[in-house]
Amino acid sequence: MTTMIFGGSGFIGRRLIDLLRARGEEVVNADIAPPPDGTAGFVRCDLRRFDDVMAAMLSVRPMRTINLAYMLGSHHAPHVALQLNVVGMDNFFEASRLAEVEHVVFGSSLAVNGKQTRFGQRLVTEDDELFGVDYQYAVHKVFNERQAQDYREKHGMRITAVRPANVTGHDKVFGSVDHVRCITGPARGEAVSFPYRDAMRCPVHVDDVAEAVARITLADKPQHTEYNTGGTAVSLGELAELVREYVPEADISFEHETGGKADCTNYLIDNSRLTSEFGLTPRSARDCVVTILDALR
Repeated sequence: MTTMIFGGSGFIGRRLIDLLRARGEEVVNADIAPPPDGTAGFVRCDLRRFDDVMAAMLSVRPMRTINLAYMLGSHHAPHVALQLNVVGMDNFFEASRLAEVEHVVFGSSLAVNGKQTRFGQRLVTEDDELFGVDYQYAVHKVFNERQAQDYREKHGMRITAVRPANVTGHDKVFGSVDHVRCITGPARGEAVSFPYRDAMRCPVHVDDVAEAVARITLADKPQHTEYNTGGTAVSLGELAELVREYVPEADISFEHETGGKADCTNYLIDNSRLTSEFGLTPRSARDCVVTILDALR
């Protein structure tokens, strides 16, 4: 059985390829950039070009497809970001339909729910309203999920969205990286500074996200169409204290003690669907710190 991963050369994708191959899956990586380790099973594909995507799928005829190719963050030029995040995702859905793919999985985001203040101090579930309208990336992800629903209703497709929280890992360089730099900077002997000590994040290690995507993808019939990965809610100040337990000389400073929390995207996230259905509980914030420090040693 073949699984085709769009964006397989990226931060999550290259780990996912290893996990699926370890389970005996045949995996094809469709990406615009070759994998850094030069592993076999690579097909160059520009997700923004429908003909590229269709040709890649027809050459492989995968049973499952996964899309992890998107531009993180909202600093990108609007036209450029829309071509990959919106048009590219639709190309992925449509080509999967025409190639009669049995299970389609894509990376969504915690960003679809918007700010935590919309929900008060309670856990945000997959059934909550999508308030992600405050910035470019969130709007794109909300559109992706609505488009997926349209494909389900009109074409009967099996499409599953995975909503990662603040993905962390020693080699993350794109998207939200303050929670990563708070760990990697001190580990490298660098001073790091952030605007607000009370800014909240929900870190989830990249290995746990890859494992979640693998289990959901290989499931015969997932019970739901959306899954939160969850993570551990922690302020950057609390994260800094965890880092200092292992790197006592860590130089981490904040410009302000308070003022960042109210503007944060949702950080209290219910992942009971993932834990009850797939038996996966993401590691704690402390374990994320330890894992990243170990990787840098």
